[in-house]
Amino acid sequence: MTHTICILQGHPHSDPAHFCHALAGAYAEGADEGGHTVSYFDIGAMDLPFLRDPKDFATPAPEAVRQVQQAVLQADHLVIVYPLWLGTMPALVKAFFEHFARANFAIEANAKGWPRQMLKGRSARVIVTMGMPAAAYRLMFGAHGVKGFETGILGMAGIGPIHETLIGGVDDEKHRAEWLRKVRDQGVRGD
Repeated sequence: MTHTICILQGHPHSDPAHFCHALAGAYAEGADEGGHTVSYFDIGAMDLPFLRDPKDFATPAPEAVRQVQQAVLQADHLVIVYPLWLGTMPALVKAFFEHFARANFAIEANAKGWPRQMLKGRSARVIVTMGMPAAAYRLMFGAHGVKGFETGILGMAGIGPIHETLIGGVDDEKHRAEWLRKVRDQGVRGD
């Protein structure tokens, strides 16, 4: 079964030498090989201001984010790749998702208080890199930053199931080739 996949590369620095860029590229190559339709966006290359006024959530997102929104509407699977910074996603990635949710795109508020999930029918894979061992992040820190993203943003929008790939020890060059192969295989399968 083939999918329409939207890949969001979330390293905030647009230098392609960062491992997140390589991982997103490996997933895209695998997805292409698997016959999937792929769109690819680099969050780090977007010039996004931080939202400061809650009223801004009711207004349309910047053009760069609206392009992503259109790709997401056409997709049935999302892939989000970012590095772990201070236990969670980098500020630019969070700012992106705040813009992404604008104008009720991802979550629609209603008078009853419980939000309407606007992106049901889509699955996701979250790929997060970190310097520490991934097992330590899960066991000692509860992986709360990633869980918060998966439940508080993706899950609230109705996206599911959500699978995660936590890649620890990214500074160890000898394991990078193995991770690139694993992520490429995920792309081939479209999961």
